[in-house]
Amino acid sequence: MSANHVQQLVAFTLGAEEYALPIDEVQEIIRYTPPRSVAATDDAVRGVIALRGKIVPVHDLDRQLGLPSRDGEPTKIVMVESAGGHVGIVVDDVTEVLTVDASQIEPAPMSAAAVAGIAQVGDRLVVVLDTAALFGDVADAPHDAVATPVNGSAANVDGVAVGAAA
Repeated sequence: MSANHVQQLVAFTLGAEEYALPIDEVQEIIRYTPPRSVAATDDAVRGVIALRGKIVPVHDLDRQLGLPSRDGEPTKIVMVESAGGHVGIVVDDVTEVLTVDASQIEPAPMSAAAVAGIAQVGDRLVVVLDTAALFGDVADAPHDAVATPVNGSAANVDGVAVGAAA
């Protein structure tokens, strides 16, 4: 990335920590609906939801990242595009769309496959996640556990567009 490259990130919280995903990988954000439990070999899969006639796997990002479980009900599911289709990730809340310069994103100082970098936004540190590293194996999931694309690539928050279509 060049020093003048600007990137938009969808920021969200898990507990007291702030994370983000590139906006072009976020399809939409929906209100939390408890997923239907399914037998899965991946501990991080909470279950599946039906979204516009498609079955979409829902992942618990806490488990995916190896974080301790927290009390309280999440409020949102962030729908992301992965190599194998769409995946929902459970988050506490979606806070904002950040516009950051490439110079604000530093490589992670430790070995963390799911972390694309750390964005410094004012006095905040936002962990930027790597969707391919988190959900690259979704393509190998059983046929009925993977959904086809839900909509275009504009991100939506509760039905309201928050970014331009890619």
